[in-house]
Amino acid sequence: MAKDKKVESTPRDLTLPTQGQILCVVEEIIGADFLKVRCVDGVPRVCRIPGKYRRRVWFSGGDVVLVQPWDFQQNKGDIIYKYSKDEVRRLISMGLLSKEFVEGAV
Repeated sequence: MAKDKKVESTPRDLTLPTQGQILCVVEEIIGADFLKVRCVDGVPRVCRIPGKYRRRVWFSGGDVVLVQPWDFQQNKGDIIYKYSKDEVRRLISMGLLSKEFVEGAV
């Protein structure tokens, strides 16, 4: 007997930035679980990949991520979430990101 797989096409809830969180684009993978990102507020940051994402979520240049800056060092932060391509399109249509910023023109 073959089991029928139920395919659900309901989109996931979109994770939006809350107070103190910033949308960023990955520019470079530094190594040792650190990334260099370009943030919407204009500040380049070095961000740490937390343990729950290590070896589970792979990052590459051009990925859109949600970052929580550190309180004591504003040019560093932690990666909170990685957006999929569909979620990035939804963020652009909502006006939270510009297409030029994601593509690297800004």
